[in-house]
Order: sequence, then structure tokens, then C-alpha cells
Amino acid sequence: MNTSLQNKVALVTGGTSGIGKAAAFALAKTGAKVVVAGRRAEEGNKVVETIKQAGGEALFVKADVSREADVKVLVDKTVAAFGHLDIAFNNAGIEGQVGHSIETMDVDDYQSVFDINVKGVLLSMKHEAAAMLKNSGGSIVNTASIAAHVGFAGGGVYVASKHAILGLSKSAALDLATKGVRVNTVSPGTIQTEMIDRMTGEGETEAKKWWSSQHPIGRIGTADEVAAMVVWLSSPQASFITGTDIAVDGGYLAR
Repeated sequence: MNTSLQNKVALVTGGTSGIGKAAAFALAKTGAKVVVAGRRAEEGNKVVETIKQAGGEALFVKADVSREADVKVLVDKTVAAFGHLDIAFNNAGIEGQVGHSIETMDVDDYQSVFDINVKGVLLSMKHEAAAMLKNSGGSIVNTASIAAHVGFAGGGVYVASKHAILGLSKSAALDLATKGVRVNTVSPGTIQTEMIDRMTGEGETEAKKWWSSQHPIGRIGTADEVAAMVVWLSSPQASFITGTDIAVDGGYLAR
């Protein structure tokens, strides 16, 4: 299957670690020029340096996706550096305060999670789509979650934010369907990332073993497995797919 993205320009938010970092590497490997965005400059520059050492082209832009001015500058710098924008993977997200029942929810936690997870995706799509429409269209992929489909006790704010991403993405897909821009989402299950380590502890903890047992495949996933789907959705092979969510979840949602 040909998923070559030679000469395409890809923007990855939340690209300094985890799924975003893996996607930046995977997109670069297929030939795309990659802009890595995030709030941590040191980590972002390391990702870019690794891509360059492998022969790819990449640029880091420091940006907070909850701030529209940052997002506009991010997209403008992408176009200024590489001439256009073809692919966007909006992956920036935070888990917030997990483990809190609804009666103990913190309004400030709600605000911070929704600012990044929902407003960040909205602002990113707004400016990315505008840039793509000046070119000849493109592909936007947003990170949802299995939490976009089911509830989790103690995770109401995060769950709500991921449900919102599904609705926002489907609506954007309809807005842009006749204009050459496709919008899809990926819903990862439990993936080995820094976020999961924060929630379950590092290494083979009992919590991580429990999460592994919840996936019919019998393990948690890798960031590379999600990145592979992002690359495919961004490629010409997925040209008839828009407004769709694809679960990369080891069968979790099939139960």
C-alpha cells in the first residue's frame, strides 16, 4: 500500500512526546516535511533534530493551542517555511485531574482541559483549514479516544472533552467536504505514553496490567500503532474517508 507523502507538509500539535512524537517521525519517514508544535521547546527541538538526522525536513514552533494568536502564528510559520499546508494532526491534549467523582469536580480543571482539548482543536482546525483551502485541500486528523465513546468513573471532564472532539470533527468534515479538506479522528485505547505513566505509574504496575486486561488483544498499544493510522488517514489511500472515527484500541470498544 502506497502511503507516500513526498513533498507534503504536515503539522503536528502536541508533537513533543507520545503519540504526537511518533506521528511526527512516521510522517517524516513517508517523505512529508513536518512542523512539530508544542509548549516544550527542548523536547520539540529534539524531535526535529532526530528527524533531520534521519534525512527529513522539520521545524519546531512553540505554541499553546488554547491561544488563537499562537495557533495563527504556528500556521503562518508553517506556510512561510514550506510554502503550504497539506496535513494536520491535532493531537495536543491533557488528561486533567482524573479520579474525581462528579461531586468533587473542579471547575478550574474543566476550564484547563476544555481549553486545550476542545478549544485547541477548534482553533487549530480554523486556521489549518483556511491555509489548506488556499492550496488545494488537505487532511485533518484529530485525536479523540475510547473515552469519546464510553464513560469512565472519575474521568468526567476528560471524557466530555473527547466526546466534544468527535462532534466538532464530524461537523467540520461536513463544512469542508465539498472544499477538498477531509476531517477524521482516531480513538486510541490505552497507549504506552507519558500520560499513561502519569496515571498508572511507570513500568509493569498493577494498574497497567489491569488496563492491559481490559483490551481483548491482551495488551496496551504503542504510539507507533496510532501513528500508522494517522499516516494512512492523511494519505491518498483514504481519499474517500471523511467524518469518520477509527478506533486503534485492541478491541476495547467491540465489547
